[in-house]
Amino acid sequence: MQLDILSISIIIFCIMELGNIFILYFMPDSKLGNGVAVFNTWFDMKNDSSMSLFAHYMAYWVAGVKLIFIFLLLVILFTGSVTTKMWAVIAMILSIATYFWKLHPVIKRLDTMGKISPKGYSKTLGYMIGGFLLMFSTALIMHIFFKI
Repeated sequence: MQLDILSISIIIFCIMELGNIFILYFMPDSKLGNGVAVFNTWFDMKNDSSMSLFAHYMAYWVAGVKLIFIFLLLVILFTGSVTTKMWAVIAMILSIATYFWKLHPVIKRLDTMGKISPKGYSKTLGYMIGGFLLMFSTALIMHIFFKI
């Protein structure tokens, strides 16, 4: 495996997302990472067994989807050419950017309604996701223009 800037950005993303996957599977009541306890309704639905099961199913589903991304990125990291890694980084930029299209407006609205704890978490999450976009975009630019 060649450790270029594209590979480094993929490794950083994988490490951070593995932490989020662990939280979703084993500590969904956490407010760390992608723990769903930031949503106040997470605790409200605990009294309704069918809603509780649905909420846990969705948390585990998100973790499973993240796991698919991680495994595919690891396959690309260890077996892909530099060109494949470059296209993977472009795919990550495009797929991560969709957060701002649908998910961010929803969590921002929930935050405004006082349904997110701590208040202002939507901004924090937006900055974190924006950081991923910046990291991958910077890696892509450095790869294309500086051959790093």
